[in-house]
Amino acid sequence: MAKRLSNESSIGDVLKAFIETNKLQGGMDKIDVQQAWKSLMGNGVNSYTKEVVLKGSTLYVSLTSAVLREELSYGKQKIITMINEELRKEVVKDIILR
Repeated sequence: MAKRLSNESSIGDVLKAFIETNKLQGGMDKIDVQQAWKSLMGNGVNSYTKEVVLKGSTLYVSLTSAVLREELSYGKQKIITMINEELRKEVVKDIILR
């Protein structure tokens, strides 16, 4: 049975407990990574981005431009660092550009 919180709990604490109790953190991470990609990469890269999917700790990014895919492949580690810093935790460990 779920642990009952006191009436003085903040809404943030209640939401964290709800996410933890219902094992929703994986889904929240997927959404957060997609939003972080959009905000960090900007309109130029986003216009060539078809799909951003997090599976486990690997981020799969589908791009429509082979040239852009090649350019981004040189900075994979920097992109991983930027996304993890944006999320304030280590979610992404590898990026696969397709």
